[in-house]
Amino acid sequence: MADLRRTGTRRGALTVVLTLLALQLGQLAAPAWACGCGALVPGDAGRVAVAREESVVRWDGTREQIVLRLTVDGDADRVAWIMPVPGRATVRLGDPDLFGELHRVTAPAHRTRYHFWPQDGDWPLVSGDGSAGAPPPRRPGAPVGVVGRQRLGPFDVARLTATDPGALDGWLDSNGFALPPRLTGALRPYVERRWEYVAVKLTPRATGTPLTGLLDPLHLTFRTDEPVYPMRLSRQAGTPQSLGLYVLAAHRMEPASRIGGERPRVTYAGRVTARTGPLAELAAGAPFLTAIGQEFPYPERISGDHELRRAPADDTFQQVIHEDRLRTVAGVPAWSLTLGTALATTVVTAAVYAVRRPRPRPRASEPPPLPPAAQIG
Repeated sequence: MADLRRTGTRRGALTVVLTLLALQLGQLAAPAWACGCGALVPGDAGRVAVAREESVVRWDGTREQIVLRLTVDGDADRVAWIMPVPGRATVRLGDPDLFGELHRVTAPAHRTRYHFWPQDGDWPLVSGDGSAGAPPPRRPGAPVGVVGRQRLGPFDVARLTATDPGALDGWLDSNGFALPPRLTGALRPYVERRWEYVAVKLTPRATGTPLTGLLDPLHLTFRTDEPVYPMRLSRQAGTPQSLGLYVLAAHRMEPASRIGGERPRVTYAGRVTARTGPLAELAAGAPFLTAIGQEFPYPERISGDHELRRAPADDTFQQVIHEDRLRTVAGVPAWSLTLGTALATTVVTAAVYAVRRPRPRPRASEPPPLPPAAQIG
């Protein structure tokens, strides 16, 4: 009987181990290739995911610039990144210091806000532990129009034209990448609008090592009639997406619609005052900076690209983080001093009133009644 129990225990443990191993292998084999402004395609059976994405759109009325920086994670040693653009694009490496300046300018302001009465966390309302309180069939062999090819740091950049969604297959196949069928279908709206593509082959600086960490920023420039930020390919993502976008223009800007996500929120709006540095250089002629955040809990609902428009007014805005503190006097809570003073005043007043209050005089005693014999008849 004991042997049977031990055998059953071993089988159960073996089942758990095999199940966990199968789940782990499934995660490694599943490529997470969608990102906010394009699509990432890992080579062979590798896996890649975008841990963070930051983008800057600069619009001067006829020309748009996009500077983007990706932080990736995975085990793939080769990755292709594809971004559709409405016009002929030029590509160069961006200045990584740009994003540091943007973080400093748009950081929330910290202000102290005092309160008189104790709140949760203040004595005597301290909590128990003292802590404060998410297609069409493939057409192999379709031609690709290569506008230009260049090497930028770790990036092999190709600027392409295509007359059919399957036209990108040739370039990807020749570089060891397989275009996912879903992505082929997602590119069709761009083909119908005669957009072009920037295809980038990303490889790590050290041969044979995974492509991971913070990548060098890329700077794209192209002509367009209206400012736009490509988002349509993000509908292929299998996890919720988060957009963080900086927009430089002559005025405050805003997305024209939600395109299937939550309501876009402005986290900063104001004029650029820097005179030197990469931010001042990029903001020349477009001095108003708008920082926009948006969540996409259901990426499959994304209906198109973000079209950007001028806001009704150039109102400035900056987030404020308040630090609530209990008002004190010489380290003592003001409310306790006030209550103590009021209580002491009440006691003293009552004592004084008790001392000075006039005591009632005793009433004079009445003479005893006369005996009956002494009464007058």
